[in-house]
Amino acid sequence: MGAALALTTGQNLPRVRDFRPQELNLIRQTVASDTNPQEFDLFIEVCRRVGLDPFRKQIYAVVYNKDKPDSRKMSIITGIDGYRSIAARSGAYRPDDQEPTIETDPALAGPTNPKGIVRAVVRCYRFGPDREWHPCVGVAYWEEYAPITAAEWEWVDTGEKWADSGKPKKKRQPKPGTDMKPEGKWATMPHVMLAKCAEAQALRKGWPEDLSGVYVAEEMAQAEIIEVSATVAADSYQAERAQKAIGTAGSVFIAWRAGEPIDTVPAGQMVDRCGAFFRESDSSIELTAWRDRNQRSLQDFWARHKSDALEVKRLLEARIAELEAA
Repeated sequence: MGAALALTTGQNLPRVRDFRPQELNLIRQTVASDTNPQEFDLFIEVCRRVGLDPFRKQIYAVVYNKDKPDSRKMSIITGIDGYRSIAARSGAYRPDDQEPTIETDPALAGPTNPKGIVRAVVRCYRFGPDREWHPCVGVAYWEEYAPITAAEWEWVDTGEKWADSGKPKKKRQPKPGTDMKPEGKWATMPHVMLAKCAEAQALRKGWPEDLSGVYVAEEMAQAEIIEVSATVAADSYQAERAQKAIGTAGSVFIAWRAGEPIDTVPAGQMVDRCGAFFRESDSSIELTAWRDRNQRSLQDFWARHKSDALEVKRLLEARIAELEAA
């Protein structure tokens, strides 16, 4: 009954976290010292919206490539405890009383996957307006999240050039024959790390209005920072503003080709639109670059629409294999 009252009265809903001017100045000088004015404004707005405290390291901003304007990117990250806290404050959250389900396949065991883990499945529950508890299921696949590090790396040309600068595009990849293994705690605590990713997905499904666009550190471990032009970054910003204004919360931001404006694709059209783009492409390099360029959007799409995301992945891999075999 208490949870139902919380839903109707709003008394237990997260309060907007506000900051005094002196607190904002301190955050900018310490916790968010790498952010520029626009990034800082966004970070503070997210802190206010989700009600987390950057002073307590509940939420923090990480700026990648901060010395490279064309490839600069900020990610807003919180811990899994912060996720749970946000859900619990709604008064409609119940954690699962079962441990995470970890699926393994002995045939997959090897240097990059010592335990042969396929995926982790975690459930939590949200109390609905129908006064029933509804499961929110998060699934995280080892190949999608586990960060694999190499003993030696090299930069290779992709065969493409940046539209704005004309400079050749390069990507970082392991040197042939180098040793590969999971990074850090992913090697010593693989079940725990993958389960956190799955739980974060489950919580984002249950509380999308509070957790959309915020990721736990474990989810970002594999994320490769992809270089995008300043024009694409600006188009992405405009697209995000437009999405908020017109309420297209179910859309996915896709940059079909480097240098082109960001396209806002309804989630229900992703399979058809991506399939058509893959068929039109005659270069496996172009498709690989497309996947890398849209990695963040595809991860978010995976979290919200797993079956459709799997179909997009299947179509992409099939078309790349077809082009490479030609």
